[in-house]
Amino acid sequence: MDVSFFRGEQVRLRAMEPEDLEVLYDMENDPETWDVTNFMVPYSKYVLRQYIENSQCDMFADKQLRMMIVRCADEEVVGTIDICDFEPMHARGEVGIAIRKMYRKNGYASEALELLCHYVFSFLFFNQLTVHIPTDNEASIRLFRSCGFESCGLLKAWWRVGGCFKDVVLMQRLRDPSSV
Repeated sequence: MDVSFFRGEQVRLRAMEPEDLEVLYDMENDPETWDVTNFMVPYSKYVLRQYIENSQCDMFADKQLRMMIVRCADEEVVGTIDICDFEPMHARGEVGIAIRKMYRKNGYASEALELLCHYVFSFLFFNQLTVHIPTDNEASIRLFRSCGFESCGLLKAWWRVGGCFKDVVLMQRLRDPSSV
């Protein structure tokens, strides 16, 4: 397989390893991210360990893919990038990305997203990727726009956050037929 699918200038993408348990534990149990993960209680290390051990890293088997975003300079895990709601028949999935607070605003997210898009469109022949983003998350909207995603809908009062409902913009990126 072409390793350039998974290696950029600053970051590379790789499968989860048992050594990622502590990083995943910290990221998944950060209440600030629960509004976009649809999870409202902490994960135990036991549950996360089972998740890592049972993941086949095969989207067709798992119906999802989680990859670690690793900084090339020092092998530090800076975040995760996911495809969930994978629909093989329709060649689509939903993308999610999380960068640890101390590593934000360094271009890691955009490079990781471009690597993922290149992989799913050029190798897996996805037709499209989608993402749901709260309308007040301007940084995420800019990130996805910069990577070729376009707004295609507004979902009113879609996510409940802290007792209030937030509107969510639905964005998608279609595969460019000329790039295949």
